[in-house]
Amino acid sequence: MISISSEFYDEVASRLLEAIGCREYFSGSVECEIAGISCRLTASIIFYRIREERPDGDRFPVEDAIPVWWEFHTVTADGEEINDFSFAELKARLIG
Repeated sequence: MISISSEFYDEVASRLLEAIGCREYFSGSVECEIAGISCRLTASIIFYRIREERPDGDRFPVEDAIPVWWEFHTVTADGEEINDFSFAELKARLIG
């Protein structure tokens, strides 16, 4: 079993936030590779945002992320392997 590291969660969260931009719904996939392990998150997620008024302009950070459906795959040189991915861990990196 592949243990999903903080580095994986951070990278997947970064790519997911980039993919959603300012939208409130995502349906698709994001992929990355770290240390010879490829991963792919395929998901449909509803994002709730809050409005933050700031002197340099308003921001709309993610307040909550509700997965409708998701799956997370990891692949090594030996093929696909099971992993211990947690959407809750990813969600913690998406909020704020």
